[in-house]
Amino acid sequence: MILQRHLLPLGLVAAAGACPSLLQTANAEERPNIILILVDDMGYSDLGIYGSEIETPNLDRLAQEGIRFREFYNNSISAPTRASLITGQYSHCAGIGYFNVNLGQPGYQGFLNRESLTFGEVLREAGYSTFLSGKWHVGNDSICWPAQRGFDRSYGFIDGASNYYDAGEYASENAANFGNKVPLVKDNQRTQLEPGRYLTDAITDNALEFIDQRDDKRPFFLYLAFNAPHWPLQAPAEEIAKYKGRYAKGWDVLREERIARQRELGIVLPEQTIAERDEKVPLWENLTYEQKELWQRKMEVYAAMVSRMDYSVGRLIEKLKEAGEYDNTLILFLSDNGAEGGYHSMFQKRPRNAGPIGSAGSWDYQEQPWAYLSVTPLRQYKDDFHEGGFCTSFIAWYPKRIPQGKLVQGTGHIIDIAPTLYELADARYPKEYKGHDIQALPGRSLWPVLNGKAETVSRDEPLFWERAGNRAVRSGKWKLVSSYPSLKWELYDLEADRGETRDVSADHPDIVNRLSAQYFEWAKTHQVVDYDRIKPKREIRVSAR
Repeated sequence: MILQRHLLPLGLVAAAGACPSLLQTANAEERPNIILILVDDMGYSDLGIYGSEIETPNLDRLAQEGIRFREFYNNSISAPTRASLITGQYSHCAGIGYFNVNLGQPGYQGFLNRESLTFGEVLREAGYSTFLSGKWHVGNDSICWPAQRGFDRSYGFIDGASNYYDAGEYASENAANFGNKVPLVKDNQRTQLEPGRYLTDAITDNALEFIDQRDDKRPFFLYLAFNAPHWPLQAPAEEIAKYKGRYAKGWDVLREERIARQRELGIVLPEQTIAERDEKVPLWENLTYEQKELWQRKMEVYAAMVSRMDYSVGRLIEKLKEAGEYDNTLILFLSDNGAEGGYHSMFQKRPRNAGPIGSAGSWDYQEQPWAYLSVTPLRQYKDDFHEGGFCTSFIAWYPKRIPQGKLVQGTGHIIDIAPTLYELADARYPKEYKGHDIQALPGRSLWPVLNGKAETVSRDEPLFWERAGNRAVRSGKWKLVSSYPSLKWELYDLEADRGETRDVSADHPDIVNRLSAQYFEWAKTHQVVDYDRIKPKREIRVSAR
């Protein structure tokens, strides 16, 4: 029986205001279980606790009982983000600097290399049971599957995208587009999604199964990698019905409402700018009735996909309570990139749809107007290094050890997660593993921020990014960025201009010169290759994966 979405209390931790103690040297009894939740293509503001109208009570409760970051960065697109997250390395050093395709260079081989250890490998060596349920997307060949890279139990799909349902009645029409079945792998064996079953539910069911069947003498690590709300737009009818009419106001009004809530919540600070209006997004009031009806349906389904994911988080919390693991579990939550912008067909359903938007025959996606809402108050979208493309909501929850309801600047990065987990797990990160020299971790532990001792992650050097010719550097309040094919650097003061509305590169040539020089030095030592040298002859469409 499906539980009511809003009736999944997560429980309260110790008395409000209790100060968490710093985790000292951990022994086997004190080491926490760890759950890392990654969602796919979800915008910065799509959780209620980040300003959204979408109902996410379970994640909102985790944030209220834990900590949130205003700034947390991924790599702006799926495979490179997962490569960095799973290994703690910059994506080129892990072998996936472009995508999960081989471009003929070590930093672009398209699967995780052996000089980079996964958190499954490190934590298993430290005595953890290691589980994965969901999307992998860091190597398609079976030698690269989760079971071969440190996971005791695993379930999910290997490549970058999947239907949420067996195609069923739509199979014959849609087979050429995506296939009739949902191909999955469980514990190294190929399997398929049962007809009528929803993939988000199946991912959750398997995660709960792994917890039920664990060796309870060992702590466990669960990497729960939902593909929601990545396209195609598909969700259970009862979930979609909750949002009927919710988006009739349109993206212009709803964006202003999100901004107002973000100011109340402290996500947007009083002195900060917000991104200017995306000129490619039409004014909602200028659309026809039919156009409005079509666009509303897209966002109703998208919201339903986010809600179903949140409901799954509630199921997970209930399982922790049942298993007696509630008080000794760390949960981290983030998205792999920003919302997916770009247009397919401006005012029509996508031509490959074989059924209504939301059904197993749907091939639709959010598209730019609603992505513009999802990334509020930031600029740009997935696969771009302006803030909307690679800044994610980030929540950490750990009863009695993480302060309740705290909102911090943070300025964390996915390369910081591995050292954080290893610190809390008392795990040794080796210099050599199974005959391979292992690269040192470039990130910093988030623990000083998570336990309330610091407001931002302390670093000795800036953060750097490159993908498909797009480049960025973050150092203190300064953000240097360029978008391919332009070689021109833009400079923003994010402390005042979070919306990236004022390029101040002409005013601060010294900062541009210093940060760009550091970028090129980093690129030389991190297997980054000039994109024009390796660019595929036919651009691979990764924006839809």
